[in-house]
Amino acid sequence: MNTLALENAIKVINRDGKSKVDLAIILGSGLGELVDWIENPTVFKCGDIPGFVVSTAPSHAGKLILGEFKGVRIALMQGRVHLYEGYGPDEITFPIHVMKQLGAKKLIITNAAGALNSEFDPGEIMLIEDHLNFTGENPLIGQNNDCLGLRFPDMSNAYDSQLLVRSRDILRKKNIGFKTGIYVGIKGPSLETSAERRFFRQAGGDAVGMSTVLETIAAVHRGLKVLGISAITNSATGGLEQKPDTVEEILWHANIAGKKILGLLEDLILDLH
Repeated sequence: MNTLALENAIKVINRDGKSKVDLAIILGSGLGELVDWIENPTVFKCGDIPGFVVSTAPSHAGKLILGEFKGVRIALMQGRVHLYEGYGPDEITFPIHVMKQLGAKKLIITNAAGALNSEFDPGEIMLIEDHLNFTGENPLIGQNNDCLGLRFPDMSNAYDSQLLVRSRDILRKKNIGFKTGIYVGIKGPSLETSAERRFFRQAGGDAVGMSTVLETIAAVHRGLKVLGISAITNSATGGLEQKPDTVEEILWHANIAGKKILGLLEDLILDLH
């Protein structure tokens, strides 16, 4: 973790000394509509902030937006970067450290994911109960900075159980269908083979994607409470009925699921505050 870059990033973002936030949010593929809710936004292009790198992924705007939602101060990442873009774990998780330094105590992280579980349908949402890290990477490898977090952070409650319970209650109250399950993180960019999909399912996975796990590890290391939400975008069971996936189809279903996620966040953000 480059602490000098972190200090420089905070200087750029917090020039007026009024950029403290209550909550951090990372938006995945096709989930950018929340940006329209932000009041009094201050928008930073990631390329203009020291330590940030620029996303090359489709539908990822690559912006950090600071603002309010009904009085709650939010730091919102509109898009993210991934291992498959050629970036390393430190670059991928750098925004987590910045949002923590800005005051965030909780992180809501969303992604687009394929359904390993045959009972999940595209367009649904899944609350992440836990994850399996198949990326082969970890952002904590290397010398630990004890001022930032523990050398060996406990990951047994990586996705905060209280946030999960509250999210379930809100979704049921609003009559929004949802699933809960285990997220499998892979490196990408190639989608999984049918054999890999069957293996991940046998290993206990319910959905698979190319993000989230490294960011969650970094967030837990920094003491953030994490809520993870997957937009189920395609079937990924690896069965004989498996159809080829397209980016267009994935983004279409991400938008459908994204509206359900917005329905949750509308109440949850105020509740967390």
